[in-house]
Amino acid sequence: MDQEKVILKIEKCREEAVIPTFANFGDAGMDLYSCKDVLIEPGRSALIPIGIKMAIPVGYEVQIRPRSGISLNTPIRIPNAPGTIDSGYRDEINVILYNCSFMNESIDGEPLTLKTKGNKHGNYLIKKGDRVAQMVFAKVTYPEIEVVASVQEEGVNRGGGFGSSGI
Repeated sequence: MDQEKVILKIEKCREEAVIPTFANFGDAGMDLYSCKDVLIEPGRSALIPIGIKMAIPVGYEVQIRPRSGISLNTPIRIPNAPGTIDSGYRDEINVILYNCSFMNESIDGEPLTLKTKGNKHGNYLIKKGDRVAQMVFAKVTYPEIEVVASVQEEGVNRGGGFGSSGI
């Protein structure tokens, strides 16, 4: 399998940062790690610093996506998933996490963590070193825009609209 070699330059801007890693050969996404402890209360969003900066080449983007285990086992979500980091952005990478818990309870008064078993609700403590998201490095296509009188072609419009194909 021939692949074009593309270099993604990464700078650690915090000493405790972990460089993104592929968990397995062939994975599309690299794990992103929190570089500090952050408490997220129910109904609140928080910026989770990753501690790196990237020089994304023009013609590429980095997409920030949820990790499936976090989405399945906790009420922690990435509200703007997938988030896009454009090639012109050179500041620190952060991930927005949202705690969609419906109550403010914790086990024995301690905040829950991403390693808490089951889909428990309450305050969540994101710990330094936790894998909080994944990033996918993707090619971008820049289309030429052509304004036309109609985009309808005979036999092409399936009709319906948003939500029309069912649940």
